[in-house]
Amino acid sequence: MNVASRPVVPGKTRTCPHCKAVILESLSICPGCMHHLRFDSEAAKRQVAATSALRVEGLIRHPPLEESWEYFVVIAIRNDRGEEIARQVVNVGALQGAEKRTFTLSVEMLPPSAPPDPNVKTNTGTTSTNPVVQPPNPPQGPKTPAQLAGLKPPMPGQKPPPAPGKKH
Repeated sequence: MNVASRPVVPGKTRTCPHCKAVILESLSICPGCMHHLRFDSEAAKRQVAATSALRVEGLIRHPPLEESWEYFVVIAIRNDRGEEIARQVVNVGALQGAEKRTFTLSVEMLPPSAPPDPNVKTNTGTTSTNPVVQPPNPPQGPKTPAQLAGLKPPMPGQKPPPAPGKKH
């Protein structure tokens, strides 16, 4: 196991060195600024496999002939008992006549581990546990008499050769 893919405690956080957002320690790409934090293929696969558990988008339009409106965006998180466990003001601003703003909230869920690669087969021998990459094999059916005789199918656009014993 290399240092980059060391196990981390679920939910443990750290600060992104680029945008200073508090993020999960297990992430290899900051979800805020999208900068790469480390090059760990397992963490990257896990992050790509994240699913959107919630996505809400809304649009606010300011009426054209009214005075400016101020707005503030607040995110609150509650536990299963309804107790607020986090609350944060994300942004504030103002809308002038005929302006509009679109707000999007998404919650991404990470799988506990990276999904298995279908092209990687693990050795089951006792001497090694390194994965062995094997190319996918096309399905093999019974051979036709032409294949058994060593004949090849004609190329597209090419006329088949004349049958033996027939003259043109």
